[in-house]
Amino acid sequence: MATRPSRPALRARYDRRRQEILLGAARVFAQHGYDQTAMPELAEALGLATGSLYHYFPGKEQLLMGICDQLLDPLLEQARALLDREDPPEQQLRALVRLWVAHVVECRDHMLVFQQERHVIERGATWRGVRASRKRFERLVEEVLTRVDEAGAATLADRKLALWALLGMVNHTAQWYRARGPLGAQQIADGYVDLLLAGSGVLSSSAGSATR
Repeated sequence: MATRPSRPALRARYDRRRQEILLGAARVFAQHGYDQTAMPELAEALGLATGSLYHYFPGKEQLLMGICDQLLDPLLEQARALLDREDPPEQQLRALVRLWVAHVVECRDHMLVFQQERHVIERGATWRGVRASRKRFERLVEEVLTRVDEAGAATLADRKLALWALLGMVNHTAQWYRARGPLGAQQIADGYVDLLLAGSGVLSSSAGSATR
């Protein structure tokens, strides 16, 4: 891989090209499988010479790591900013899940690749940073669930179970979501929150619902 340029204009162009390649690689891996796609095949699908692809990424593992970062880093940053606001806990939960679902929908290819290769990401020092980012986001979700519970907006018998339920519902959206489907991202997100709060025995009458 070429050294990242030191001149600001060249560095910005280099970084932009890397991000474009990652977007394309996520699409190809999601469609054809990460394991089933060799670097020359990926380069051909992206309209690049294989040498040009290696100019930015020395191998598939670095591409996969970049795809994971492109998925997790913006979500984590936006979630932190959202939870720094002093909104009521239930409103924070709904806003967070809306943000989360919208991000999964927008980055559907990235999420599909992440799920395909989770067995690799879960082990090894190479993936420590990716696992740490995922854990930081999960802690933010758990934090807002705790706020909801302690504020009396819901009675969560098991906060960990509530966390796992949200993780399963939201992340699995990538498997079935279709842009031309009957529900938009916000409707889906509100539906997930309604299910969670209704399951806890408390559902705010003012909450938006995908069924309304």
